[in-house]
Order: sequence, then C-alpha cells, then structure tokens
Amino acid sequence: MSGMHPTLFQPVTSIMITSTFRHALLFGVVLLLVLPSALTAAEASQPNIVVFLADDLGWNDVGYHGSDIETSHIDALAESGVRLGRHYVYPTCSPTRAGLLTGRNPADFGILSPIAGRSSKHIPHDVVTLPGLLKSQGYVTAITGKWHLGLRPEVGPLKYGFDYSYGYLHGQIDQYTHLYKNGDHSWHRQDRFIDEYGHATDLIADEAVRIIRREGQTPAPFFLYVPFSVPHTPLQEPGTYTTPYLKQEMSDARKMFAASVTHMDDAVGRIVAALDKSGARENTLILLSSDNGGQRNQKTRPTQYGGIFPDYVELGDNRPLRGFKGELYEGGVRAVACLNWPAKLKPGILEAPVSITDWLPTFAALAGAEVNDAMQLDGTNVWPAVTGGDATRLSERDITWKIGRGRSVVRGDWKLIESWGKSEDKQAARVELYNLAADPHEKQDVAAEHPQRVKELQKSLLQFD
Repeated sequence: MSGMHPTLFQPVTSIMITSTFRHALLFGVVLLLVLPSALTAAEASQPNIVVFLADDLGWNDVGYHGSDIETSHIDALAESGVRLGRHYVYPTCSPTRAGLLTGRNPADFGILSPIAGRSSKHIPHDVVTLPGLLKSQGYVTAITGKWHLGLRPEVGPLKYGFDYSYGYLHGQIDQYTHLYKNGDHSWHRQDRFIDEYGHATDLIADEAVRIIRREGQTPAPFFLYVPFSVPHTPLQEPGTYTTPYLKQEMSDARKMFAASVTHMDDAVGRIVAALDKSGARENTLILLSSDNGGQRNQKTRPTQYGGIFPDYVELGDNRPLRGFKGELYEGGVRAVACLNWPAKLKPGILEAPVSITDWLPTFAALAGAEVNDAMQLDGTNVWPAVTGGDATRLSERDITWKIGRGRSVVRGDWKLIESWGKSEDKQAARVELYNLAADPHEKQDVAAEHPQRVKELQKSLLQFD
C-alpha cells in the first residue's frame, strides 16, 4: 500500500483503541465486547456511515451521466443505489463542507466562499456537528482527506467531534508534497503536521482502508468521512491513469482532469472492497457527492506552487446544466450524488430537491440521535423520501444560498437568483427567475412574467439582509 509508514501507524492504533474504550465506558460496549449476542435491536440497527466527497466533480464527469470518463466504481454505487437527481450543495468548497457537518446554512457562520490564504475563519466551536452527534451515539468518527474548515491545527477536525483525523487542512495542495499553494504545511495526522510522500488520492484511500479493517471488526458503528483532493487543481497523475486518455479528443488539461477522476474512482472502489472484505458492507450506508459543480478552467499564478503548474484551459463538464463552480446556476450547485446501502435501499432515482444540510438530521435519525430547535438546523430528515415515501414536503420548503455577490432560493420547481457586481448594491441587483420543470437548463428568465412569484421568493432571502 502506498503511503504506509510503520512509525506513524502504531501511535494511531493506540489512539483509536483509547477512543473506542472511551465509547465503551459511555455506552456500555464493554459488555458487548464480551457478549456480542447481547446487542440490543437499536444498537444492531445503527448503520456504519461512509461519506465520499469529490472536489469539483462536474455533473457530466461520471459514466452514469454519459461521460467518457471511466468511473465504473461510482457508476456501480449509483446504479445499485438511489440516485439523487436534485442534490443541492453550495457553489464552492468550504460552504458545502460546513453545510454537511453542521446541517446549517454556512452563511450563519459567515462562510460564503473558500477559506483561503492564512484566514482565521472556522466553524464556531459551540456548534453541534455531525461527527459530534454520532459520537454521542457510540460511533467512532474519522476523517481522511480534505478539511477546509479551519487552516490551523487548533481548529482542525479533532476539535469538532472526530476521534481520528488524517489528510490536509487547506483547500488545495500539491498532490505529492502536500503543500498549500503559498508553501504552507497542510498534511497532518491527528491535527499535527507531518511530512509524508505519496499521491494524496492513494494516501487518503489507504488510510480509509486501514480504518475500515480496524473498525469493521468491532461492535461499535463507525462514521468515515472521505473528502478527496481531486479533481481540484493542481492535477498530477501517473501514467497508469493518463495513458488511457492520450488518444481521446480532449484538451491536455481535460485529459489530466479525466485521469484524476478515474484515479479517485479506483480509490472509491478500493474502499468499498474493504467494506466487503470486513463484512461491514451490508450494514453500511454510503453517500457519494461532489462539493460543487465542475470548474470551467483555472489560471495558475506563477507565485503559486513554485510556478510548476500550467494554466488549465478546460476542467469540469456540467452539461446539460448551466454554469460552473462559484455560480448559483444549477451547474454550480446541483451535484452528482447517490446513496447506497445494500440491506435497505433498492435501486431508484429521487427527483425531489435534497440539500447537503439534510444529511446531519438524516444520519442522526438513523443513528438514534435526537435533534432539536436549539440546533437551528436548516436541513431535514429525508430518509422517508429516500426509501420511497412521500417527498412532497421536500418540494414545499425553501433551499437558500448566499455567496459574496449573490443569493438564491429554490422552492419546488421555481428558482430565483439575485446577483450584483463589485459595488454590492443590492438595490440594483439583477433578478432572474426560472421554472426548472419547464426549463431545467435555465435558458429562459421569466422574472418579468411572474412579478408576484418573484416577490414571494424574495421574502425567503430577507434572512440574509
């Protein structure tokens, strides 16, 4: 396995044993270790939860949406699970991650864009998080990959409910040196910076496999969050992954992008295979999503990464959706996503709107944890709709976004977008209205024809004033 480092692995094992024992004392698992048959029905029903989060994967960058990119493992999860036709995320990295882990609109925390440079921004420490909530129900919680919700160890994953953390703190890194674009260290284990060589995709997958091998053999359920570093730039891929695309009619940048997606797909396959081998697969719920839509292109500044990377003239493909990463059109905020749980879910498609903020209350319900009004959640438990129940209420609610120069709301088939220029004069904002049922690709702005509906939807955006 690439990235294996014996001197680093042994301390991690000790840490995890300590963490698991602490859970045992709190939740009575000590007795279960001696008497496995004593598992209660509630404890036995708690699923393991694995979340794969791709970085900048476009709508048309997976095989099951018609792409030429090889994604057989992702396709298998989608085709044997529930595909989410309208899975809404935020248009950039940090906001989506905040929404996933808190169940709240990231605007609540002032996270409107990627946390970059040497920003001190982070999620408040007093906010209830998904790993913290699951941990209270006896779960072992782990992240292996991209954090991007605090750029320093003191605001790393261990401060927000994770028992185990590994990967990198920043939003983008050299795939081999793991340095941030300004040269800052980012790669860590247990929120402590380390130097480790190897492709980030391989190291992230290797660590996830080790966690599954270890935790899959214990009675305690586990939550494993695997946010990949690709296909975000900078892109570096070995010949194993670039060679199949050499003769394809793509730009060089797009070929490298495709190679990184296939590399990630292989990593997903290895992790799922580890679940199978451990015997945990049947009782493991998998969510796979992208953090936002694909990025159109990327100009690399000569001061970044020592000037070794080229400009990327073409990256993600969101067709037939309109827009790209950073935009409020569907191509920026509707993500590739699916759920897979062999024991519980039948293949199908859920077309009702689902938000990234829905997963905290949904996973909490499956784990037996209670949520309350004090948590100020924006998400809702979507499990009844996922399992074939009535999805009407999902179309009756509002899903909202706020970014630096715009805001938006979706209610059922209607979508309103307000955007403004550098002046941020919201009184002079451009207002667009789309009927996504009749016009899913947002080609026909009908704001002038429906002034009353515009006013009704604008009321939902007053929360951001």
